[in-house]
Amino acid sequence: MYKKSIPLFLLAFILVSCVNDNNTEVAIDEPEVYEFTRNGSSTVSFSGQTARILMAEELISTMMDFDGATESLLLQMYRNRDASGGNADPFSNPELNSETKSIKEKVAASEDYFSSNASESVQIRNEFESWISGQVSEVFPNENTLASPGQAGQIADGTSVRYVNAQGLEYNQMVTKSLIGALMTDQMLNNYLSSSVLDAGTNREDNDNEVLVDGTSYTTMEHKWDEAYGYLFGAASNQADPLTELGSADSFLDKYLGRVENDDDFAGIAEEIFNAFKRGRAAIVAGAYDVRDEQAEIIRQRISEIIGIRAVFYLESAKTILEGNSPDYGAIFHDLSEAYGFIYSLQFTRVPGSDEPYFTGSEVQSFLDRMLGDGPNGLWDLTPETLDALSDDIAAPFNFSIEEAAG
Repeated sequence: MYKKSIPLFLLAFILVSCVNDNNTEVAIDEPEVYEFTRNGSSTVSFSGQTARILMAEELISTMMDFDGATESLLLQMYRNRDASGGNADPFSNPELNSETKSIKEKVAASEDYFSSNASESVQIRNEFESWISGQVSEVFPNENTLASPGQAGQIADGTSVRYVNAQGLEYNQMVTKSLIGALMTDQMLNNYLSSSVLDAGTNREDNDNEVLVDGTSYTTMEHKWDEAYGYLFGAASNQADPLTELGSADSFLDKYLGRVENDDDFAGIAEEIFNAFKRGRAAIVAGAYDVRDEQAEIIRQRISEIIGIRAVFYLESAKTILEGNSPDYGAIFHDLSEAYGFIYSLQFTRVPGSDEPYFTGSEVQSFLDRMLGDGPNGLWDLTPETLDALSDDIAAPFNFSIEEAAG
């Protein structure tokens, strides 16, 4: 089991998980899988999270449709609206077209990080739009042009072909990996697992008295916790027992939890996160809110670590190739485009026991500027020394080594 640096206060609370806020012993009935019922009906619901994951999947797939995609279509997928703000039908899946939800509305939209920071939220949402537009305006016209310093186009990566902008970045990879932070991680760690959301209004009283949301079988607090779970496992075919297919359900957090789990240095992290979700949900049913909050802190730490680990992994992978005798720049740029998105996602992480990310937005922007700052042509000019320095700085506040992440 992956047990690295679980704070002692978390372990202590797990051991006394039958004691609630009032020092009263309560029984926490934790199921083997993520299944919770009331009067014979499931109380688990996160359809909105599943819908947004599927919307994001179709968006990133369509970003590589050189023949069929347009800027208007891609932006409609992101917004689920047309340019005038009206209804649009951009998705091939008619169920997604019938949704009133969108990707954009939940990007950089958490209660804890952005409810009082609208300007930064707007800036982040607009950055995604600029990357989407750049794919069409910069990359699409150069589909059959060989990429070179300062020139967008195609570049070989072994038997694959990558399509990059003038600085060597793949916009589709930037969007994919940055959504892991700006959508999935931010909504999970800083919104639905936040006490400001879980305990809003009369949520505790209503949960204690089993006051249900109209027309449903669940309380508001139960539903909020489930929505956090949905941003990790909402696309799984077996949503109650998703570890049986870990890494294959989507292109976002599930995929990269699977990648980290498959590294021997971090084996067990997936079960730890899954168990924390189960135990926290069971604690909500039991009214053991201290236990709930401790499980949220475990999830915050481990999900944040996934983003840090993968950022360092891709930086180190690119450095290894760059230092070779005949560097494969297609492979280097692919790794670094993924690294760019994971680094961008660091601003949405959460240090356990705090209200702060591991890195602020300005610190993240400094990392990204350094990636592109070794010369006028961005990634074409990047040196191994810069990659080493970036890996050192990103790994520093986490409890893993560069060697472990690079594995």
